[in-house]
Amino acid sequence: MNEQDKHTDLCHEATFKRFYLELIQAAKNFAFYKCGDEQEALDLTQEAFVKIWNRCNKIEFKKAKTYLFTTINNSFLNAVKHKKVVLNYQKNQASEESESNEDPQFILREKEFKKTLNNAIGSLTEAQREVFLLNRIDGKKYAEIAEMLNISVKAVEKRMSQALKNLRQQIPEF
Repeated sequence: MNEQDKHTDLCHEATFKRFYLELIQAAKNFAFYKCGDEQEALDLTQEAFVKIWNRCNKIEFKKAKTYLFTTINNSFLNAVKHKKVVLNYQKNQASEESESNEDPQFILREKEFKKTLNNAIGSLTEAQREVFLLNRIDGKKYAEIAEMLNISVKAVEKRMSQALKNLRQQIPEF
């Protein structure tokens, strides 16, 4: 390995350390602006740097900064999705307790549909699921989603179209 390669090889410890020290503050700020919590921002940032270190041989040095910020953004979005799932579960538990006076047939059909829907959403590709949930659950517009995911609006439209097609195949009532 020549001297030039050492300065652009993320797997070289000194290069990674320089990369880390150069970007740690900007990465933490970015994560903090996303989540609004210092500890969570630090966790997201450290997790992103660990992912880069673990994949250092697959990441080009000139794309590492973009990879870092994209990883932080995706980790944040995944954490938000998880929190929403937890909140929806808690909300559903509370509403199921109050539904005890409703028609048992209706409740059973509704539970079966929810289960089928969750399974169908779970079977989508990660890209399709992400776009579908951001649009249908979070109410984001295609342009917002494209900006968040750093892709074109056409790519968002295609992913959504594929997601809806897959869901219609799995759930005829959809």
